Amino acid sequence: MTVSGGVIPRVLVHRDAEVLAAAAAARLLTRIVDAQSERGSASVVLTGGRNGIALLRAVAAAPAREAVDWSRVDLWWGDERYLPAGDPDRNDTQAREALLDSLPLDPARVHAVPAPDPGTDPAALGALEAAAERYAAELAAASPDASGLPEWDVLLLGVGPDTHVASLFPDHPALGETGRTVVAVRGAPKPPAERISLTRPAIRGAREVWLLAAGEDKAGAVATALSGADGDSVPAAGVHGTERTLWLLDTAASAQLPERIRPPATD
Repeated sequence: MTVSGGVIPRVLVHRDAEVLAAAAAARLLTRIVDAQSERGSASVVLTGGRNGIALLRAVAAAPAREAVDWSRVDLWWGDERYLPAGDPDRNDTQAREALLDSLPLDPARVHAVPAPDPGTDPAALGALEAAAERYAAELAAASPDASGLPEWDVLLLGVGPDTHVASLFPDHPALGETGRTVVAVRGAPKPPAERISLTRPAIRGAREVWLLAAGEDKAGAVATALSGADGDSVPAAGVHGTERTLWLLDTAASAQLPERIRPPATD
């Protein structure tokens, strides 16, 4: 088992993608309730992609969601596609449709990544960078210390087939950003090319980081990241929580893991 930043990642394997989503949803609801019991509120960073949205749909279907005081939950995003507000390809649009619109959330505690200003050219020079700076300022405003980061209980990440997490792609300059909490991503290798993402240091500020992967197309990325890869070139290998790092997989995504680190699948 590899060790990231001194935090030994725990790997959990579920039978299939549907069971993975349901189990992750149950785990997330429990973690939110525990955080509210401990500190009065909870703070979660959401992710998009098929696994992140499947988890949110599973939360929407879970009776245990009624145990959460949703008015005391802060929601953030680890990355966003720089598209107009309401665009169906934005992570926050998909999250609202899958879950958020059905919850009694405090709108002031739902922190969407800035979209292009209406009536302006999204490609205008400096617009993407300015939006990233606005999101960094929002993070800093919620930070209790000089880190510039809120106290996140759980930060969710999908793992791409190329090992990317958030919008940090292998060998892309944004992956090496260490001086900021939020980075403007230009020239992303998958569309849209313009994105906004938390940086690796920001991701590592969360108490718990959960990496989600389902499907055989993710198996190579999972095996690479958990088999001693360099986090400077393999994004999924370079992120971790301060207290816990979980890899939540289905059987197909775990298929290429060495036996020594692949636990038996659970239902």
